[in-house]
Amino acid sequence: MIRLFPVTHTAPASGRLHELDALRGFAVCGIMLVNTWQHLRERAPGAERGAVDWVVENLGQSRFYPIFSVLFGMSLVLFLDSAAARTGRPRLVLLRRLAVLGMLGLLHQTVNPGEVLLPYAILGALVLLPASFLPRRGVLLLGIVVTVWGVREGGGVILIPGLFLLGMAMMEYGPPRWPVGPAFVAGTALAVVLGYLWVRATAGDRTFYFRGLYPTAGLAAATAYCTGLLLLLRTRARGPLLAVLAPLGRMALTNYLTSTLVILAALPLLAADPTRITVVALTVSVLAAQVFLSRAWLRGHRYGPLEWGWRCLTWLERVPNRRIGSRT
Repeated sequence: MIRLFPVTHTAPASGRLHELDALRGFAVCGIMLVNTWQHLRERAPGAERGAVDWVVENLGQSRFYPIFSVLFGMSLVLFLDSAAARTGRPRLVLLRRLAVLGMLGLLHQTVNPGEVLLPYAILGALVLLPASFLPRRGVLLLGIVVTVWGVREGGGVILIPGLFLLGMAMMEYGPPRWPVGPAFVAGTALAVVLGYLWVRATAGDRTFYFRGLYPTAGLAAATAYCTGLLLLLRTRARGPLLAVLAPLGRMALTNYLTSTLVILAALPLLAADPTRITVVALTVSVLAAQVFLSRAWLRGHRYGPLEWGWRCLTWLERVPNRRIGSRT
């Protein structure tokens, strides 16, 4: 097999990196909470702020989409590597994969303006595809430069290209090189300090304020969250965590899109609660249901419903999905 990248990671016999599934599932949990809260804030922007607002703003918002963005860059390496074994034009297949994602994003935009799938598809084609021709050191340096620029500009969508590149570089260098422990300590310390400074700044103390304070605090917290989860996956908690988070991650696209419909349907109920506790309750309830349904579905299928459709349109063929021996 001719590899496009000098990939040094080792996957399990199943071909999946379960830690990445768990991280993706963890990001799905956080994004569900933040999206529910954001939809409600847009519906009632002048409502009195409470404890839930503070927690989501300072511990959730801008903390989970960076995780998803890095994972998206990592998945590109895995996809191109596997596609190279099936076709002599793997980048063309990748471009088709991004086009399908963009079409899903366009449909999603009709009910959820500002969603991420369309920007991911566009930026993936404009940034990740050309970067696949670069050596891994070049991808890493470019990722650092673009991320720093995005932070200086105040974060948001402009952070995504740099995070894509960093994720791509991380997978190029391989999991054995990831300094998980030191990154957790550094990320936690920075998240606490920068988060404190941001809270002080929003309260009127601008002494240590700078334009990139909030996105830097978000990136530090995202690093702490990810590395903390990876450390937990090295303990006895690995089994239960994988049982909950990995199915969510394997069906991330399906769960992300269906959660939008639930949030929109529940908005009148959410708006009637000034404490925002129903935001947390809805998030936990939906995620619990998605864990149950994802585990049930994956017992009989290799891919989630939308993940399977995405794969079929990517390869322009009907991809087998039913597990052998399954009665579903």
